[in-house]
Amino acid sequence: MTGDPIVPQTTWSQYLVQVYANGETSVIGSYDYRILEEKAREATKAIQSAYMYTFGSAGTGSTYRNNFEALDRWRIIPRMLRNVTHRNLDTTLFGVKLPSPIIIAPVGIHGILHEDGELATASAAASVGVPFVMSSASSRSIEAVAKANDDGHRWYQLYWPLHNDVTLSILGRAKAAGFTALMVTVDTFMLGWRPYDLDKAYLPFLAGVGAQVGTSDPAFMKRMGLAPRVDERPAFPLDLDAFRARLAAGDEEAQTALMLGRAWVEPTSGVFRSWEDLKFLRDNWDGPIVLKGIQTVEDAHAAIDSRMDGIVVSNHGGRQVDGAIGSFSALEKITASSRVRRAQQQGKFTVLFDSGIRKGCDVIKAIAMGAQGVLVGRPIMYGLVLGGKEGVEEVLRGLLADTEITLGLSGYRSIDEIWGKREAILEKADTLPRCAKL
Repeated sequence: MTGDPIVPQTTWSQYLVQVYANGETSVIGSYDYRILEEKAREATKAIQSAYMYTFGSAGTGSTYRNNFEALDRWRIIPRMLRNVTHRNLDTTLFGVKLPSPIIIAPVGIHGILHEDGELATASAAASVGVPFVMSSASSRSIEAVAKANDDGHRWYQLYWPLHNDVTLSILGRAKAAGFTALMVTVDTFMLGWRPYDLDKAYLPFLAGVGAQVGTSDPAFMKRMGLAPRVDERPAFPLDLDAFRARLAAGDEEAQTALMLGRAWVEPTSGVFRSWEDLKFLRDNWDGPIVLKGIQTVEDAHAAIDSRMDGIVVSNHGGRQVDGAIGSFSALEKITASSRVRRAQQQGKFTVLFDSGIRKGCDVIKAIAMGAQGVLVGRPIMYGLVLGGKEGVEEVLRGLLADTEITLGLSGYRSIDEIWGKREAILEKADTLPRCAKL
């Protein structure tokens, strides 16, 4: 076909033009995730323990590094002279059409990094059009986060309470507040060995911070002999030394906060659930259930057998098991399973990917490998630290633009064109690029 080229429609990539045209420095200061991380570290130097609690890893950090190495071993093979002028990142998850496959991962205690906490992140997600997954370890209540998220898409992540009445109460609140999917974390029935947090004895829950889903819950607070706190907002910044001084002085409010925090963190204190236990959640949640933390083909098959609607292939960003495989290596194996692939194609099972997503090319690789969506965690927190709601929006818009640009420059128009096409789109290298080894 000859003639004048067709003018492209407005897409995520227009953000690139917008950034150049405005000629202004972004709130976050850089779209390079490595610089972004350093800026976030610098901005939180007065509350370094809060930074390390969110960004630290288990043990030596080897699993965290392995996540990047696993992604870096796969390279995109670009195709040329294809008419990809009109592009989109549209996808469908659990019957809902979304403008992209990117999802904000559940991250605990946003309130130790920014005074607006989860309210800023949830509001930014709605503004951009990205689903928000609320953590059970949030510093705001379910209802407050839902209000901030307004008409956005939102899912609820569950650290499974030990008592069924509390679980049922939380599930009921989440459903009533418009959370449509339940994401059950299965890799954190006890906390991983995290040296920095241990060295500083930094665990915000013990000051009652991150327990706000619990302190606002009628069933949980009834067990504590207290009335629920409707809209509790912990002070920012968190000063654990001052809190411990109050405890030592016999401050009753501090003692109550310690009691509540300890009780709320019980689901991660060493009581492990089994596959048989999932029936309780299946019977009591009307909507999709996704298991977060799956790393093997066998466990993916067990999730299908347990009538789960999907999994998140994740190793908690390297925060739980030191010396483990990179999450992308797990995705490679799981999506190679004919049983998993068949369930995906039949619309009965959804595979999401988490742990290591930083760039647009990472998103493209994950989709080509067979993931149907990707979760992004730490970069969102960088944005929160540096600019609150606006900072989160900039990180999201930058990642979305990078993803769509990479899609087009690789010769493809849509997520559908690349999904599961690893043989055509990706090549596995025998060695890592030099930059990945640095």
